[in-house]
Amino acid sequence: MSVLPGQAKVVNIGLPMFADALRAQGVAVEHVDWRIPAGGDLTAVATLSRLYGDHGSAVDGANAEVLRRLDSGVPQLVEVSTAQQAVPGMGGRTLLHCGPAIDFGQVCDPLRRSMRAAVVAEGWATDVEEAQRLLAGGDVALEPANHHQAVVPMASAIGPTAPVFVVADREGGTRSYAPVNQGPGEVAWFGRDTDAAVERLRFLRDVAGPALTRVLSSAGPLDILNLAAQGVSMGDDLHMRTQAATNLLVRTWLPQLAELPDQQRGGMARFLSGNHLFFLTLAMAAAKALTLWAEQVSGSSIITTMSRNGTTFGIKLAGSPEWHITAAPPITDALYYSGYGPEDAAPDIGDSAVLELVGLGGPAAAGSPAVAAFLGGSMADARRATEAFRQICVGTSSRFTLPPLDFSGTPVGVDVRRVVELGITPQITTGILHSSSGVGQIGAGVATAPLECFTEALAALDARLVR
Repeated sequence: MSVLPGQAKVVNIGLPMFADALRAQGVAVEHVDWRIPAGGDLTAVATLSRLYGDHGSAVDGANAEVLRRLDSGVPQLVEVSTAQQAVPGMGGRTLLHCGPAIDFGQVCDPLRRSMRAAVVAEGWATDVEEAQRLLAGGDVALEPANHHQAVVPMASAIGPTAPVFVVADREGGTRSYAPVNQGPGEVAWFGRDTDAAVERLRFLRDVAGPALTRVLSSAGPLDILNLAAQGVSMGDDLHMRTQAATNLLVRTWLPQLAELPDQQRGGMARFLSGNHLFFLTLAMAAAKALTLWAEQVSGSSIITTMSRNGTTFGIKLAGSPEWHITAAPPITDALYYSGYGPEDAAPDIGDSAVLELVGLGGPAAAGSPAVAAFLGGSMADARRATEAFRQICVGTSSRFTLPPLDFSGTPVGVDVRRVVELGITPQITTGILHSSSGVGQIGAGVATAPLECFTEALAALDARLVR
């Protein structure tokens, strides 16, 4: 005769409501968060079966090499130059913009304003009205920065005379580029085309660029991610918050800044003291140098490009030049400035999501109380954001560690297989721009990458491996 146990122990698989009901009755229960792979999409399930099965070992091998490159590269700032002198293929009347390629007619309002400001700052037009006519008439070429080994933040568009950071990774043999950060306030990268925004671009060209060239020439190459790692341990995520890394950089360069000529020293001191975002584009350029090296590996399921232009959102897999593009998503989990709300917000924009691909931004949220405010308000919410990345990444960083999580490494290497299987897409910490008024930044929040382009990328990888 069977004897029933005096106390039942339950393992619940699937719907959490059953586990909650048992706990309410005082029953010990272990809940397994199982869900139907790929949301039950039979085509995607079959593709996943091949990429985990017949092709699994080859993909895993490629992924291991991609992860090694993302984690071991040492990008260094080696030069401050101008876009026309440094960036491959940059010249003439050309603007480099964020996100995938786009025609001017489809450009969103904030990016359109940034383009107009850049055209005026370059001297191609005397005012924004003339700049608008040149852009609309096709007299200014528009190119994605990503097609030129470069990345630009938010609603950025840069012309040939814009100062850029030149970053080199010696082991990978890659060089990447990003503009000197414009700072907060009335600036073009926030979708402003006012006189003040144009003047800031001229200041960067005429004062900041030459000053930084002098500083770096004296200080020597800068190990960018060494400072970034220190910043993460001090509460930066290096995407939404860069205060600690910026302060560390200013301290590192303080002797050289103090030795600048009089006509540069005061202006640079005021600029840097009011620019807590200065390190952002340096971190982006470093991340781009890593992903450029990683994308040389074929047969990988890891994302090496993730970018948006306010109209479209696009990704690319390592080893493939093909973009997978869908509509740019809205920004949720947001905090708005007084008087603004979701109805005022432009869609997600900028190349800065490259940071999420190397263990910064969302993957580092658990270490940043400032970012936690945008994710629900508690450190537990921030931890959940990091753990969501852990579920879709192939490994962890050996250099970016999170003190609140016992110094565990941030997740690195977004795997398109895991994204589609679990239905969990990257969450990108970012600023919010007004969709139409030109007032600039109106808040900050989190954008959830759309699943469609990941599903398309998964199918494309499968097709390449089957051939």
